[in-house]
Amino acid sequence: MPWNDNANPGPWGSPSGGDDRRDPPKRPSGGGGGPRRPGGPDFNTSFEQLARRLRDMMGGPGGQPNRRTLAIVGGGVVAVWALSGFYVVQPNEQAVVLTFGAFSRSETPGLRYRLPAPIERVEKVPVTSLKRTDVGGGSADAGTETDAESLMLTRDEQIVDVDFSITWRIADASRYLFATRDPEGAVKAVAESAMREVVGRTDLQPIISANRAQVQRQAAEVMQRTLDSWGAGISVVEVQISRASPPREVVAAFRDVQSAGQDNASAVNEANTYRNRVVNEAKGDAARITQAAQGYREQAVREAQGEAARFNQIYAEYRRAPGVTRDRLYIETMQRVLTASNKVIVDSKGASTPIILPPDVFRPRAPVGAPAPAAAAAPPRVEAPPSQAQAQGRTGP
Repeated sequence: MPWNDNANPGPWGSPSGGDDRRDPPKRPSGGGGGPRRPGGPDFNTSFEQLARRLRDMMGGPGGQPNRRTLAIVGGGVVAVWALSGFYVVQPNEQAVVLTFGAFSRSETPGLRYRLPAPIERVEKVPVTSLKRTDVGGGSADAGTETDAESLMLTRDEQIVDVDFSITWRIADASRYLFATRDPEGAVKAVAESAMREVVGRTDLQPIISANRAQVQRQAAEVMQRTLDSWGAGISVVEVQISRASPPREVVAAFRDVQSAGQDNASAVNEANTYRNRVVNEAKGDAARITQAAQGYREQAVREAQGEAARFNQIYAEYRRAPGVTRDRLYIETMQRVLTASNKVIVDSKGASTPIILPPDVFRPRAPVGAPAPAAAAAPPRVEAPPSQAQAQGRTGP
């Protein structure tokens, strides 16, 4: 018979179920109803062994607790609770320690320790990170609230639609946490109020043109003063206007006004250019005429002075020798007059034979400095010799 046949006890008798635990009686499985596969894990036995060990550790004889075990367990719990107070503050953070909910101290970056909860609690705030809050920037379909917060009144009673953003950071973590209930909402409200104040002191044209930098700077200064008065622990880095224009309903009319203003400025510039050109030309002509008159005056004065000096010299010579001076003046005058004349005057006094003139005498004489004519002129007319009385009249005083 087989060695493991329990049905037939053999000569040694039937086996005892309580002493031999190597082959426990087979139990039907809950799922299939068949016999359990031999060699599988016995969870009941494992749970019983674990419970027995825990009872041995927690209690001595008679079920009394073991003080040493309790002390070890309590010390471990206290150690874990105490070690939970260590925490790390990142380089971009500042830690705020709260003792029973009240501010206790601030901690810088690094490994820090606080009393474990519920005694102390830590709030970590990123103090170097830049935050941005936008005001306005909504479309016409975004709702009346977004449109209303960007519509502002200027000093010249014009409405302007301003969309801008605020870049800010946390300067003091403790004040940031406790000064205001909603820091970001406070920043937005202060930014809108400051921008309205600055826009109310400025005309429309500088806001929508190249003077936005001054408006941004003034708005940032007003915001910083207000936040400092609140003790909000917030530092305003920059205010940037992204868009500044008239309301959408009047953009077309405003553009027409701008075009008319540009046309007006262009016409004024053209008129100024024409005026400057005409005035400069008139000034140039006046200066030229003045200079010509001054030159003519100087020339006339110098010529008159020269003629007067020459007359004085001739008169002085005339007083010394009147006859010679008269003859010289007469001869020079006749030479100057007859130089360009075609007449030939022959004095026949004392002549007995006909006078033969050379052919060149009858050629036309051009004025002094003029070119000679191409065609020969008619021969000059020969006049009769003057009488003795005429000759004496010419040479007389």
